[in-house]
Amino acid sequence: MSILFLKNEKIFALHTKKTTYEMQVDDLGHLRHLYYGRRVSGSLRHLYHPADYGFSPNPYEKRLQTEYSLDTMPQEYPGCNQGDFRISALVPRADDGSCGADFCYDSHEILEGKYTVDGIPSAFAREDEAQTLVVKLADPAAGLELTLYYGVFEERDVITRAARIKNIGRQELTLEKAASSCLDIPFGDWDLLHFHGRHLMERQLERIPVMNGIQTISSRRGASSHHHNPFLILAGHETTEEYGECYGVMLVYSGSYRMDVEKDQSGSIRVIPGIHDEMFHWPLIPGESFQTPEVLLTFSHEGLEMLSQNYHRFIRKNICRSQWTQKKRPVLINNWEATYFDFDTDKIISIARQASALGVELLVLDDGWFGGRNSDHQGLGDWNVNEEKLPGGLNRLIEEVNRLGMRFGLWIEPEMVNEDSDLYREHPD
Repeated sequence: MSILFLKNEKIFALHTKKTTYEMQVDDLGHLRHLYYGRRVSGSLRHLYHPADYGFSPNPYEKRLQTEYSLDTMPQEYPGCNQGDFRISALVPRADDGSCGADFCYDSHEILEGKYTVDGIPSAFAREDEAQTLVVKLADPAAGLELTLYYGVFEERDVITRAARIKNIGRQELTLEKAASSCLDIPFGDWDLLHFHGRHLMERQLERIPVMNGIQTISSRRGASSHHHNPFLILAGHETTEEYGECYGVMLVYSGSYRMDVEKDQSGSIRVIPGIHDEMFHWPLIPGESFQTPEVLLTFSHEGLEMLSQNYHRFIRKNICRSQWTQKKRPVLINNWEATYFDFDTDKIISIARQASALGVELLVLDDGWFGGRNSDHQGLGDWNVNEEKLPGGLNRLIEEVNRLGMRFGLWIEPEMVNEDSDLYREHPD
């Protein structure tokens, strides 16, 4: 079993081949994070040491126990305005303008297979490849039910996470923030590794110490973008490619996103990944739910190389659904830099003959084969063959490329349109 529930201690233990993830329902019903790291056995509740840091508020039920505070407790999914002044995972706003959510344990179930995420990309599992833990939390006063999903891929050393927020009250609520997960690490000194960049210089590695305060990686471009990759690593100061501990946090989402890393007063680290909350405004009527994107977590005590391999294997086998996932890619040639928009059938066939002699297996005809497409400013949207460049259409070209022993591919950009196009002139709306 990858997922265990220790009933007497109310502890959930999630095991992969080399890692263990533990959390506990405390006596007030809060879901407390205990441990994520190298695989161990038995309860790890002794790792949580309550401490009084002063001016960190206590729930009313613990008003005489100053060492109990949500402001210092490692949590699985922190709400807001419940005494935890670190970054929150969820901000619901009621119709009177108030914000608040304090979730407590309601129920759980352990399922065979992998949970599903509606409407957006997520990981999948084959038979006997994963187990799912579903934990339901609730805040009746706020009228919210929170369902946390944990997918445990034992052989891959990956744990997936996602959340669903449901309005169980009588009034409409507005979600102003709905992150995918929270990872609280209450021990260690860490570096933050992330990948920034720009066009033609994407994914530049930067490694910096985690500072006291909040560090943010994000994109507001409507896409995950080339400026920052929706992925970060926390690594020990001495961690190298082949030695040391490191955590990976990868968001499976291609829209605007935000990943916050906070080091708090006690030295604990909190990571909150999810949809960017700037201009995020999601009305939630009674009975409706909101599904967050998924997060892929992995841990390595054998350095960054093993962490990378965990992700490579997982994405190839449990994210990509293409027929090419396990196939060897063909060697291809693309005509773009050779010709830009200036080509005809004979010029492309000349390139194909030289490519075939070199053992190239696929020729891709790039931009400029359609409409009046002779520059970046015209023709996009008119997906009919330009017979001035390609007399008689594509057939002669395709037949010749195939005769040379190569497959034929075609570039297309259906998501864009130029104002200087027949499509735009006919449908300016």
